[in-house]
Amino acid sequence: MIRPGARAVFLDRDGVLNQALISDGKPGAPRTVDEFVIPPDRAACLEELKRRGFALIVVTNQPDVARGRQSIAVIEEMHRRLQAALPVDDVLVCFHDEADNCQCRKPRPGLLIEAQRKYDLDLSRSFLIGDRWKDVDAGNAAGCRTVFIDYNYNERGPSTEPSVRVSSLRGAVEWISSREMNKEDLLPHSISDFKVKLFADGADKAAMLELYRNPWIKGFTTNPTLMRAAGIRDYEAFALDILSSISDRPISFEVFADDPDEMYQQALEIAGWGENVYVKIPITNTKGESTLGVARELSRGGVKLNITALLALDQVRDTANALDGGAPACVSVFAGRIADTGRDPVPVMKAAAELVHQHPGMELIWASPRELFNVIQADSIDCDIITATPDVLKKLSLLGKDLLEYSRETVQMYYDDARKSGFTLTGKARSQVAIGPVRGVK
Repeated sequence: MIRPGARAVFLDRDGVLNQALISDGKPGAPRTVDEFVIPPDRAACLEELKRRGFALIVVTNQPDVARGRQSIAVIEEMHRRLQAALPVDDVLVCFHDEADNCQCRKPRPGLLIEAQRKYDLDLSRSFLIGDRWKDVDAGNAAGCRTVFIDYNYNERGPSTEPSVRVSSLRGAVEWISSREMNKEDLLPHSISDFKVKLFADGADKAAMLELYRNPWIKGFTTNPTLMRAAGIRDYEAFALDILSSISDRPISFEVFADDPDEMYQQALEIAGWGENVYVKIPITNTKGESTLGVARELSRGGVKLNITALLALDQVRDTANALDGGAPACVSVFAGRIADTGRDPVPVMKAAAELVHQHPGMELIWASPRELFNVIQADSIDCDIITATPDVLKKLSLLGKDLLEYSRETVQMYYDDARKSGFTLTGKARSQVAIGPVRGVK
């Protein structure tokens, strides 16, 4: 399943995925199914791209149909074999000849635009891999980064320069993977670029209402610990007061019972506070006993849930299975606490996203972020939601900030604070330390 806003790698067919037929130094398409040969290394290359979260879309010109040299039935059989052998998500074909003046024939970007509309892809963070000038020109016209596999064909080169030239599909995959490691190349530099939804985490009414006026904040979460820190004494009165002002965005309130039966009753009561309420159920009680039986019953009864305090993938898998087919739900994995143990949370969250997204109506939350970069990380792995405290959310204004200017501002801050503090050096210690002349200073 291709998720809305996904990144894609568009792939030409002949010469990239299957062997092209070379005549006089020029590539051609196979005419028969027997001539349609997929080299053995192609599957591993595409699996690497799939692991990195890319949708894989084949975009191919097959004008021999319009020229009467090829049948659609033969091409469809080739593509059936292609999809059986390789992990591609879709194959889009232009059957026209140049004289048809269509929009889908490469070098025009029609096939890529069709895929973008069909799957709501993010072309600005997508790539095209091709071995002919038409591929590169189509990818550049669509706003993708382009990888030109240069086989030195006896034909003209691209009219627009590719992002990189390589000698094989493996080289193309390695280059894309290296771009993936360079987060500044691929990741958002403004709030409007984010696909992940920003939820505010807190229990201070004034701060919550201020954030509610911010259109980038798509929901809210809170918990008993945050409420206690904010001095809340009456849980229900606080919740109803907040809901009287915030009624059109999701907001999660947590049960505080430890007994499963009492937890169930509290969940029903909290769910009745509003249509936008999600009930937070911890993954276990304080004894380590699973609460998923309670959660399953509530979900089947139409209660929207936010299962919280998950840290292990087994918990994610069990939660997703328990809530499958029930009311809309969130699975809240505490990535920040995973990082607190010295583990990298990104592989865990990436695997969690794959598990959760197998179940319609379920969303993954990156919970307990420690820094703004966690928002970038959550967005890059197609996490649905990230909860953040106001302190983290305030740093959104720093996205993409010039580092040299930020350095100068840091120096200015130190200088201003030193002056405001009235710091001086009296010279009393100078006689106690032998200091030679400073090089370059007279």
